[in-house]
Amino acid sequence: MEKENLMCSLRLKGIEVSLVLEQSTLSWSFNKRQACRKKSFTVSIPINEIVTVHPGDGKQQTKAISAPSNQFTVYHVSRTSSQRWSLQMVTFTAPDAQVAHSWVQAIQKKMTETGHPRPKKLLVFINPYGGRGKASRIYYSKISHLFLLAGIETDAIETTHANHARDYILDADLRTYDGLVCVGGDGMFSELLHGLVRRTQSDSGVCEDKEDAKLTPCNLRIGIIPAGSTDCVCFATMGINDPVTSALHIIIGDTQPMDVCASYHDGELMKYSVSLIGYGFFGDVLKESESMRWVGPMRYDLAGIKMVLSNQSYRGTVEFLEAENSNSNPRDNTRCRTGCLVCSESSDRLREVEEESSISDLDNWKKVTGSFLAIHITGMSSACPKSQDGVSPTAHLADGTADLILVHESSIFQFLRHLSRHTNRKDQFALPNVEVHRIRAIRFTPEEFDEEGLIRRQKRFLVCPCGSPSATSTWNCDGEILNCSQLNVRVHHQLIRLFARGIEDT
Repeated sequence: MEKENLMCSLRLKGIEVSLVLEQSTLSWSFNKRQACRKKSFTVSIPINEIVTVHPGDGKQQTKAISAPSNQFTVYHVSRTSSQRWSLQMVTFTAPDAQVAHSWVQAIQKKMTETGHPRPKKLLVFINPYGGRGKASRIYYSKISHLFLLAGIETDAIETTHANHARDYILDADLRTYDGLVCVGGDGMFSELLHGLVRRTQSDSGVCEDKEDAKLTPCNLRIGIIPAGSTDCVCFATMGINDPVTSALHIIIGDTQPMDVCASYHDGELMKYSVSLIGYGFFGDVLKESESMRWVGPMRYDLAGIKMVLSNQSYRGTVEFLEAENSNSNPRDNTRCRTGCLVCSESSDRLREVEEESSISDLDNWKKVTGSFLAIHITGMSSACPKSQDGVSPTAHLADGTADLILVHESSIFQFLRHLSRHTNRKDQFALPNVEVHRIRAIRFTPEEFDEEGLIRRQKRFLVCPCGSPSATSTWNCDGEILNCSQLNVRVHHQLIRLFARGIEDT
């Protein structure tokens, strides 16, 4: 019977179809006469994009099935536009209940054998203040029923204070969970990132404060249900910040490894990050915006205008360890997409380098000393709805590198040209005041000013309407301020995994 059910005739909306279950697809073909079409046509669904299969009519799933049914319903992913996913269902009618039951079992078995392992139990953290208070409504109205339909058990926790999720992860028994999910913005994701990475290192006996320590990759995957104001991490790993799309990636068990940058100051770990670490412009904007919180999200635009007009630059020395991979560079126009070869081939290459010597022992560090308007370090494109290409369009998610962008001192007009290219898709680095490098580690040391130097600097900005300048800036690390100027950053290869598959080519 099982062999017969791999290919047989069933009915779909009263029309006879030939249903075929193959190694990686479920497909059905309509007979041209019965479909009243000139040609027969076939619909095909990847097995790893089937969400679930249930006996009975999908419209009656909420009702108890009192007797065996000769119908079964397949729920699957459907692409509605670009990167956006939705849930679709199709109900087949078999000759009898036994045939329908055999099809359900055969499809379920094939689902467990195809693709990445699917989660069975998730720990969900909801930031009730995320997205202007919409996070809870988004989860309970759009997402929770999808997890229930797929048979995924969930424990949902609404956070009550800052770092609630991080602290919970550090102390909780996580052995029964297959993944962690955050419902909120980038700040909520950062809490889960820090909690999971620190918990993993603690369980493995690894000292995080040692810059040359080899951190242990995390076993649990992280899912992001976007409900924030920017959702940069979600957008850069899926190409869209849509809650239902993210939930479907979680349900089918998609897995995307990601590099993590670790920032150190005076021998102490400061913060982990996956997107932007910025000194100068982005650090100043974030710090200035803190005094404008009463304005709301518009404070970032106002702070940005003020910092552009001030045109402040900061002297210092940047030392960086350039990546060894000659097949990849920040200006090669090779985008990181689903199944990226650069990322998949990075493990063997980095393993060979690490076996030869540690990062601190390598002697091919390069040095740039100068006056910088901005220093950006990003482990991914850092794209968002306002900047479709992001800060570095060809940065890779999981190749063990980050892109270092140095914006040298220049006029306001030149700096505005650079910023405008984040949105108009022109080459952001084809400017005389901008240079970019693909790196594995960086050290930044600010220039120390004596009293005479500070006086000269203040005189230079005497006519500036934006306040007196500071000798040093601060670091913006994934939207949080690091109150230090000297900083060391190291990229840790594929330290975490997301419930995602990267941006699909369309």
